Amino acid sequence: MGDFDYDLFVIGGGSGGVRAARIAAGHGAKVAIAEEYRFGGTCVIRGCVPKKLLVYASRFRDDFEDAVGFGWSLPKPAFDWPTLIAGKDAEIARLEGLYRAGLERAGVAVLKARARLADAHTLTLEPGTRQITARTILVATGGCPMLPQVPGASHAITSNEAFQLDALPKSILVVGGGYIAVEFAGIFSGLGVDTTLVYRGPKILRGFDEELRDHLTEELLKRGIDIVCNADIAGIDKGWGHYHVTLRDGSKVETGRVMYATGRLPNTAGLGLEAVGVQLGEKGAIVVDKFSRTSVASIYAVGDVTNRVNLTPVAIREGHAFADTVFGNKRVCVDHELVPTAVFATPELATVGLPEHLARVRHPKLDVYKARFRPLKHTLSGREERMFMKLLVDGESGRIVGCHILGPDAAEIVQMAAIAMRLGATKADFDATMALHPSASEELVTMREKWEAPVKPVEAHTAGPA
Repeated sequence: MGDFDYDLFVIGGGSGGVRAARIAAGHGAKVAIAEEYRFGGTCVIRGCVPKKLLVYASRFRDDFEDAVGFGWSLPKPAFDWPTLIAGKDAEIARLEGLYRAGLERAGVAVLKARARLADAHTLTLEPGTRQITARTILVATGGCPMLPQVPGASHAITSNEAFQLDALPKSILVVGGGYIAVEFAGIFSGLGVDTTLVYRGPKILRGFDEELRDHLTEELLKRGIDIVCNADIAGIDKGWGHYHVTLRDGSKVETGRVMYATGRLPNTAGLGLEAVGVQLGEKGAIVVDKFSRTSVASIYAVGDVTNRVNLTPVAIREGHAFADTVFGNKRVCVDHELVPTAVFATPELATVGLPEHLARVRHPKLDVYKARFRPLKHTLSGREERMFMKLLVDGESGRIVGCHILGPDAAEIVQMAAIAMRLGATKADFDATMALHPSASEELVTMREKWEAPVKPVEAHTAGPA
């Protein structure tokens, strides 16, 4: 190590930083990691994991209603928010303990502190002025919710606070049209909260396949979520027990809570990055090369702080690849293509590969296969919900370049499709696969009808203000 205290110092105890620390230690490096809040990062503490637990809770109302069609007689169910939050908190505490224990077993020095760069090899730990040196530094500080510069925005909550509300409001206005906004709109609505989703664009889930966006919007409207597109908030005033929201068109909404989910920013402020010469890009993201190296040779960055593909499994893969490259004598760079992703709305949406509008640009000869049907369960439950599946096939090679699913267990199905697509599966390979009947996923291997015309984007879905 020469004159350095550590071979590697990691700033941030989220999924990417923890994986990098453990793997580097396994390669024989002397490693320390600093986290100022709780180990596990956004995903474990106030992101994917607690959110999915709340999604499960919100779906039980459907289960109780659907059971009647199958002969079950149930008393009217009652929901208790504090019980859910207490259970969620206990699970998060358990997971954080596992993260910390895993680091300690790997021989990583675990520090509860905020680390700030003093130079390319030196960090100052706060509170205090203790300094530590490292041959290599990894920044894995993730991202944080963004509140816009709108009068009264301080009255709103973000996803951080949503997990710790003392009680559910009777109504909520969720601002945004991406993953987090759509998922929390579904959570609150499923738990009985009168929910309005306001989005400044013409259609929710920008960047996803157009038909997925359309069909999900249709299903959310069926569930009573009021979706107001082409709209934005001009100001928020706090009343006695409620909030007065003024939209930019002058219309007004009264609601029990306002939640902003309009994007996240890389957590780079106050780390001393610019002072030591680390190049920052859009929104303050750290600019890195394909090996996650910054403009300063001794400093690397992985995960959401780089604003590449902001998903937990991607951060983990980037952290692992960094450790293998720098400390394991194996040059590994992460392939950011064919990354499966899901939106845990109800019904949920999952996708891997290209949406149709991009697939038609990359593959001029494109074959489109799709199916929309009522899941078997709902023939008895009576629920008016439709499942949608779509395969995009390169007409020249026959290779599947996009798989999109809306409906129950969409994420579980797409994960398996992602493996096949990573191996280069063709439509003929899917066709030759025996169907598993009766299942929704069998549609992926029984689709035969081609749809030639490209989808025309829908200009707007607008439901009037509540």
